[in-house]
Amino acid sequence: MSLVVVGTVAFDAIETPFGKTDKILGGAATFIGLAAGKLNVDAKIVSVVGGDFPQEYLDLLNQNGVDTTGIKIIPEGKTFFWAGRYHNDMNTRDTLATELNVLADFNPVVPESYKDCTFLMLGNLTPQIQKSVIEQLPVKPKLIVMDTMNFWMNSAWDDLIEVIGMVDVLTINDEEARQLSGEYSLVRAARKIIAMGPKYLVIKKGEHGAFLFNEESVFFAPALPLEEVFDPTGAGDTFAGGFIGFLARTGDISFDNMKRAIIYGSAMASFTVEKFGTEGLQALNNGDLNTRIRQFSSMVQFDIDLD
Repeated sequence: MSLVVVGTVAFDAIETPFGKTDKILGGAATFIGLAAGKLNVDAKIVSVVGGDFPQEYLDLLNQNGVDTTGIKIIPEGKTFFWAGRYHNDMNTRDTLATELNVLADFNPVVPESYKDCTFLMLGNLTPQIQKSVIEQLPVKPKLIVMDTMNFWMNSAWDDLIEVIGMVDVLTINDEEARQLSGEYSLVRAARKIIAMGPKYLVIKKGEHGAFLFNEESVFFAPALPLEEVFDPTGAGDTFAGGFIGFLARTGDISFDNMKRAIIYGSAMASFTVEKFGTEGLQALNNGDLNTRIRQFSSMVQFDIDLD
């Protein structure tokens, strides 16, 4: 089943306690698309880059099962660029540079060949852009997943609430869930957010795992403890790509299968953080992924006798 991903394809420059990089391949749609492509999903990206974007990066995406037809190239423009430095705890970071460049005027046009997609992943962009993409599709996809952030809660509240009501799954972190709902308890927060329209809510807690909620049920998956974390950049987007990629591969959007998708997303994100940028995803193979899935299973599975 086909998956369309709308989001950023970008350059990142990253500094962590373990080293630093020059400009490397980054962007939310890049990580989402690569993760889904690793699950043999027909993934297609809608994005924009400048004339400075190397053909080798487009080739890399294509070689990993990602259709780049929907990536518009502005020959005279420059690609979106972000630079950041992570602190020793790897949970906090300082943004050193943000250059929107061609992203500043990004008005995505979904190619005709993409419009019959079964799954749609809306990366973290303005709510107006997310809404415009949904409205370009003649038939609503089987599942629409949307990511957002606190910046839009502060600057585009009404538009954000409108588009949240148009999607099936919302993915945000715990801080954003509290801000969006006005509730500190994540259970209460989830109840309020689901009342805004989405059928499911995924709350990401970084190194502490992720929650999945619907109206009746809740599921929690821990993150896999790792000996070394080199670069957290793109981990949340990899998680989203693994999550929707698994759902697209199986075609099953039940709550029980979403639990499995959470595990797949978490497992794939664990490979991303072990190397800089997309290196971990590029090197990922089925054998390594299956091994890590089994590690997750053994970590959370137990027997207990109750009197």
